[in-house]
Amino acid sequence: MTVTGIITAIVIGAIIGALGRLVVPGRQGIPIWLTIVIGIVAALIGTAIAGALGVASTRGVDWIELLIQIALAAVGVIAAAGLYGRRGVR
Repeated sequence: MTVTGIITAIVIGAIIGALGRLVVPGRQGIPIWLTIVIGIVAALIGTAIAGALGVASTRGVDWIELLIQIALAAVGVIAAAGLYGRRGVR
């Protein structure tokens, strides 16, 4: 992966994390930096899954890849909110 690819993954990942957080209903008690990290990881894994399915490189906007990434980010936000929330309650 090139430097441009890494920077793009960070920027797109931050957006994907925010979209994933918006998809999840209710309030999530996790910090924004964790949402961004979840988004970056979801973007990278979503790209790999889209590549394996053969939908990573299409003409125009890769809507299927984007939906996979947002779904992964939403699952990640739900998991992190559950784990992070339990950590504070004892």
